[in-house]
This record gives sequence, structure tokens and C-alpha cells, in this order.
Amino acid sequence: MTTPLQSAQSLLKAEAEALTELSQRLDGSFTKVVDLIAKHSGKVVLIGVGKSGLIAQKIAATLCSTGTPAIFLHAADAVHGDLGILQSGDPVILISRSGATAELVRLLPVLRSFKSPLIALVGNTQSPLATQADYVLDIGARPEADPLGLVPTTSTLLTLALGDALAAALITHRGFGASDFARFHPAGQLGRNLSLTVGEVFQSIERCARVDISASLREAVIAMTTFPNGAACILNTEGILMGLITDGDLRRALSRGIDLNTAKVVDVMTKNPIRTHPQVSLVEAARVMEDRPSQISVLPVTHPENQKCLGLLRIHDIYQAGLV
Repeated sequence: MTTPLQSAQSLLKAEAEALTELSQRLDGSFTKVVDLIAKHSGKVVLIGVGKSGLIAQKIAATLCSTGTPAIFLHAADAVHGDLGILQSGDPVILISRSGATAELVRLLPVLRSFKSPLIALVGNTQSPLATQADYVLDIGARPEADPLGLVPTTSTLLTLALGDALAAALITHRGFGASDFARFHPAGQLGRNLSLTVGEVFQSIERCARVDISASLREAVIAMTTFPNGAACILNTEGILMGLITDGDLRRALSRGIDLNTAKVVDVMTKNPIRTHPQVSLVEAARVMEDRPSQISVLPVTHPENQKCLGLLRIHDIYQAGLV
């Protein structure tokens, strides 16, 4: 008897296999659709109903946030006045796993009258939508991955993934960059992180624990207690960063039995630590801190040319900068 856990694992495995197959199925038709949308000066209209309609809404939102104007149009609303949103020549993406959804099929003649290029995103290339469309994006005809084989699971995942792939291709085609993305997300934490720099949020050296490289470990602990930012900057007489001692370094040193009365900072510090600079964006700094096997919560900030220590950037500073 299959357990609930086994059902969940089986579904995820089947969906992962389907995604791999989809990546291998992309061909010249996909490239033509990318070129068509990139050259169009207006918007893209996505049409669907049911679960396909929900996926279409997400794809439209992703396209908008990555530089491609797009809008979702429910197939039922389209025939009750909402076709007014469609301008002549706007590419239309019709989403249906079967490719035979009645609400979409009956729209085909009307959409033709707008001279709109029709793109069918379907799971059946012999369906009415596919055979009457100008372009076909095929998600494949794999069975649904749920225990019943009926619930939209694999099909919706593949449709969503293909929409993401389309957005990614358009990002590359247009040279859409992080600064462009930030312009479309001015109020959220991600947008602020993209537009703000380390220099705007970090803790200046005057507010950080700092000791000379000749200092004792006890002196470093006292400084870290006075300025509890999670680390102490180890500097030479010219203020150049020579090393870093974090709270974690101290705990590990104490667990080894190190003597605070005799140990020096050079016995514990990390030499040549990972660092950042004031001009670096917050999102890039966050990647440096988090996209690694062992995450770090504080980065020394140095001058990009002479490596003079300017202060510390805490992960807390990045999160706090995202509050609106």
C-alpha cells in the first residue's frame, strides 16, 4: 500500500523528469516566439480558463516585471466586452493543456480579426488550438503526476515553467538588467536591495569593534562587547583590514580551550576575509553572504583600492533596508 509520503515523492520525481524533458524539447519554434514578442512594441495578451487561467496570470505578471508588457484576459470575459484591451497586432498566447478548450477555440476567428499572431501553449500538437495557431509551444503529453492521474499537476508545472523560460529568454534578448528590474519594483525589499548600495546601509568603522593586529584576544572580546555587531575588524596601524574575528570564531576558539589571557587576535582571526565595497548593490552583497555552503552574517566593508577598513555590513542591515 502506498503511503502519503511515497505519493508525494513519486509526484515530485515525475514532475522533475517532466521538466528535464521539456528543456530538451525547446526548439526553433520557441526562438521564433521570443523574437516575435521582443520585436513587438505593444503588449502580450495571455488567455486561459480554470487552472490554465491562473497560470496565465502568473506568466503575465512575470513578463511585466521583466520588461515585457503583458496582461491576462479571461476567455469568458473576452466575449463580454474585455476584448477592448486587445490592440491590432498584439501577440496572443492561448493556454490549454488539451488544446481544445471550447472558450478558447471559439475566440480564434475573433482574434484573427485583430491581426494578432496566435501562440498556442498546449500539450497536444494535433489539437484545434495548435493546428490553427501561428506558433506552438508544446509542453508535452505526459500524464498528471497525482495519484489519480487527473489533477492538474504536471501540466500546470510545465506551463508555468515554459512561461518562466520565455521570460528568461526575453531578459537575455533585451539585455534586461538588475537596475531595470529594480525600476519595476520600487516598493519591495528586492527592488530596494537592487537599487541600494552597501555604502548606504553599512555600519561605519566608528560604530564597529576594531583592534590592532598586535592586540590580545581579550581586547578583541572587550571591543566586541562594546560594539555588538557580531565581529571585530583587525587592522594594522594604517587602518588596513588584516583579518576578522566573528562571534563564531570566538565560540570555536573557546571550545578548543584557548586561553583568553595569553591568546592574540592573530591566533583566532580569519586572515584575508571575504569583504565587500561601498559601491556594491545590497542584493549582490546578500548573495556573497548567503550563496555559500556556510553562510555568513557579517561582511567587512573596505575601500576598493587601498583596502582600508570602512566598517561592517550585517545581514540585519540588508533586511532592515528592505522595510517600507
